[in-house]
Amino acid sequence: MLGVHTLLRKLQFLLELPARLTRCVELEAYGTAVRYHGRARAVLHHYRHLPSFHGIQADCQVIMAGLAQRLRQRFRDGGSGAKDLAECVELLLELEEPAEELCDEFLAHAGARLAAELDTLEAELGPPGGAPTCDILEFTDRGCNSFVGNLCLVIASYQELFVSRAGAAPIAPMARAKLATFVEGLLGRYFGLVERRVQLEKGVGDSSLLVRALDRFHRRLQALEQLLPGAGAASEGTAIVERAARARVAQYLQALRGFYQDCLTDVRQALAAPRLASKEGPGLAELLATVSASLLGQVKAVLGYVHLFTARDVAFSNKPYFKGEFCSQAVREGLVVGFIRAVCGTAQQFCEAPGEMGVPSSPESRLKGRGRSCPGSKGGVLAALAVMEAPGSPAPSPDASLALQAEVAGTPGSVLCAEARAAAQRLLTHYVRVQGLAVSQMLRKSVETRDWVGTIEPRTVRAVMKRVVEDTTAIDVQVGLLYEEGVRKAQSSDSSKRTFSVYSSSRQQGRYAPSYTPSAPMDTNLLSNIQKLFSERIDIFSPVEFNKVSVLTGIVKISLKSFLECVRLRTFGRFGLQQVQVDCHYLQLYLWRFVGDEGLVHGLLDEIVASAAHRCLDPVPMEPSVVEVICERG
Repeated sequence: MLGVHTLLRKLQFLLELPARLTRCVELEAYGTAVRYHGRARAVLHHYRHLPSFHGIQADCQVIMAGLAQRLRQRFRDGGSGAKDLAECVELLLELEEPAEELCDEFLAHAGARLAAELDTLEAELGPPGGAPTCDILEFTDRGCNSFVGNLCLVIASYQELFVSRAGAAPIAPMARAKLATFVEGLLGRYFGLVERRVQLEKGVGDSSLLVRALDRFHRRLQALEQLLPGAGAASEGTAIVERAARARVAQYLQALRGFYQDCLTDVRQALAAPRLASKEGPGLAELLATVSASLLGQVKAVLGYVHLFTARDVAFSNKPYFKGEFCSQAVREGLVVGFIRAVCGTAQQFCEAPGEMGVPSSPESRLKGRGRSCPGSKGGVLAALAVMEAPGSPAPSPDASLALQAEVAGTPGSVLCAEARAAAQRLLTHYVRVQGLAVSQMLRKSVETRDWVGTIEPRTVRAVMKRVVEDTTAIDVQVGLLYEEGVRKAQSSDSSKRTFSVYSSSRQQGRYAPSYTPSAPMDTNLLSNIQKLFSERIDIFSPVEFNKVSVLTGIVKISLKSFLECVRLRTFGRFGLQQVQVDCHYLQLYLWRFVGDEGLVHGLLDEIVASAAHRCLDPVPMEPSVVEVICERG
C-alpha cells in the first residue's frame, strides 16, 4: 500500500507539473521552477512514448523555454546585483543552455558599455591636428575612473560567474580564454588613446602634471593586473610610461637646442644694434657671461623637471628602467651629453658655413660662438654641464655635483670637455683664417688695382695700410674682451722706438746693394736665397692658442703672407718700389705690438720689400730718413 501511495503521489506531481511551473514563473520563483523541472525531466524523457507523458513533456518544454528567455533577458539587462546575475547564470546552465553562448553574451553586453566609454575618451582628444579638450591629468582620471574601473568590475563579475563559481570547473578554461581576448582588445585601444594623449603634450615647462597623470595611470593598472595577471596590463602600462619619459627628455633636448640658438640670435642682435654715441652697448664679456649663465640655469631647470620622474612618491620610479637606464642613458647621455654635442655641432656649422671668401658679418659673433664658453677649462659652462649629476643618483653637495669625476657611467666628462675644446679650436682657427682673409682681400685689391710701374713718387702712406692697422686694432680690442693677453717673446730695446725703416737699414743695404750697383759681382736672387737658408721658417697656419697674442699673430701672418704673394705677381717701377717701402715701414711701426714675436713681422715685411725689389725695373730705394718723415706725417 505504501509503494502504491508513493507512486500515485509521483503521478500526481507529473500531472500538476505544468501548472506548478506556470505558477512559479508568474511568481518569479525561477529557482523553484528549475528544481521542479529537474526532478521530472528524466522521467518525462523516459516515458515520452506514452501520449499522456508526451503531452506533459511538451507543455513543460514550452514553459521552461519561456523561463529561459526571461532569465536571458535579465542576464542581458545586467541591472540586478551580482547575486541575481550569478543565480541567472546558474539556472541557465541547469537548463542546459550553452555556456559558451552565455560567456559571449555577457562579454558583448559589457563590451558595448566599455566601448562607449572609450568613444567618449577619444572625443576628448579633440579633432586631428587640434588641441585636446582637457589637460592630461583630467584625461587620465576619466580614463581610470570610468573605463579602467568598470573594466575591473566586469572582470570580477565574469570570474565570479564563469570561473570561480562552484561547479564552474568544466567551463573555466574556456571562460578564461574568452576573457583574456576580450580584455586584450579593449586595453589595446585604451593604451592607444593614452599614448596619443601623451604625444599631444608638447609643452617643455614643468612636468609635474604629466608625471602625476602617468603615476595614476600606472597605479590603476596594478589593480587590474591583480585581477587578471595574464593580461600584461602592468607591463604594457610601464612601457607606455617609459616611452613617455623618453619622449619628454627628447622634447627637452630639442628645447635646449632652440634656447641655445635663441641666445646666439640675441647676441647677434645686441652686437648689430645701432649704438648711440653717449651710450655704450653690452660688451662681449658681459654677453658671454649672460649666455653662459642662461644656458647653465636652463639645463639645471630642465634636470629639475626630469627629476620628477624619479621622485620617491611616484609609483613607477622603483622600476628598473627609472633606477638605471633612464638616469644614465636617457638623461645623462641623451639630454646633457646630447646638448653638449649639439653645441659643439653648432660650432662646427660655423666652420663649414659657405661664404668663407667674404668678410664675416660681425667679428664678435664668431668670437661669441666659440669655445670660450667651453674650451675644456674649469670655468667653462659646458665643462660644468658635462659633470652634472643625473636625477635619481645620491644628492651630492653643490660643489661636488659640478666637480669632474673619474668614473661616470657613459661618456666621461673629460671626453666631453676634449670634444668641446676640439670644436672650440676649430672655430677659433676658422675665425683667425676668416679675419686674416678679410684683411688680405683689402691688401690684394690695393695691389692689383694700382699701376706700380707708372705711379708717381710716394708722398704719403696709402689709405689701405691705415685701414689694415685700424681693423687689426679693432680685432685686438674685441679679442681682448674674451681672452687673456698671452705670452710674448722678449722685445728688442728699439721695438717701440724705431724711427728708421728696417728695409733701408745696414742689413738690408747689404742685401740689396749688389743689385743697385752696375758692377755687382753676384745675382740678387742668389743672395736672397742664401739669406733664407739662415733665417727661421715662418709657419703661416700654425695652431692658434686660446689667447689674444696667438689670435692676432695668426691674423697678421696670414695678412702679410697674402701681401707678399700679391707683390710677387706684380712688376714695379722705381716709385712703386719706394711706395712699398713706405707702406711696409708704416705697418712695421704698428703691427709688431700685436704679435708674440716681432721677428715674424720684420721677416715678412723684409720679404715683401725684397720681392718688390726683385720685380722692380729700376730698383732704387728711398732714403730711410725720407721714409720716416712720410710715415710720421701719415
